[in-house]
Amino acid sequence: MQKLVDGIHEFQRNYFSQDQKLFETLVDGQSPLALFITCSDSRINPNHLTQTKPGELFIQRTAGNIVPPYGAVFGGEAATIEYAVSALKVKDIIVCGHSHCGAMGGLLDPALLEKMPAVKSYLQHAESTRRIVDENYSHLTDPQKRLVLTVQENVLVQIENLKTHPSVAAAVSRGELKLHGWVYKFETGEVYNYNPDEGQFLPIQDEEVVLSQPEVNRTLPPI
Repeated sequence: MQKLVDGIHEFQRNYFSQDQKLFETLVDGQSPLALFITCSDSRINPNHLTQTKPGELFIQRTAGNIVPPYGAVFGGEAATIEYAVSALKVKDIIVCGHSHCGAMGGLLDPALLEKMPAVKSYLQHAESTRRIVDENYSHLTDPQKRLVLTVQENVLVQIENLKTHPSVAAAVSRGELKLHGWVYKFETGEVYNYNPDEGQFLPIQDEEVVLSQPEVNRTLPPI
């Protein structure tokens, strides 16, 4: 806890003083560039990863970067998505999975979740991911490769869930919103973007690739 307290003092002494004018402008409201949906995992820092400042990302974090389908859960996830699209008018939504995801590991091995019923129940929103991997990739037996594949497939499944939200579907149909599927490999710093033309997650290289519209056309893997 002391590390956190020391960090607050450091922030106030140095970081805040350097960007005080920025923080003062935030009083007038927010106009984020994108809604960034990612995992709760402590190894991911969306602002650090994208080098964005306060006010530039609207962030939603859930176990396994899961987006429950519209109507399945009227909770914080649906409210965050709706507010980002309808009130803040974000132009892009990114669903970002990551390497070594514990939630996806639990999805592949439910025995790990026997003492965590809430987590096990929440992962039902990734059941399609599990079925895709089990039924379409039974030949892939290496545990690590299987986990990497599961992380990728789950990003695509959650994008499909995202499209069931009325605010998202309407904005996409008007051409006012783009959806992006990313996978972050935190041990190397690499970020992969789903490229529908190739049916794979490929390293982000330029704006044209980043702004592609994911339509699921699976080839997969590698990463």
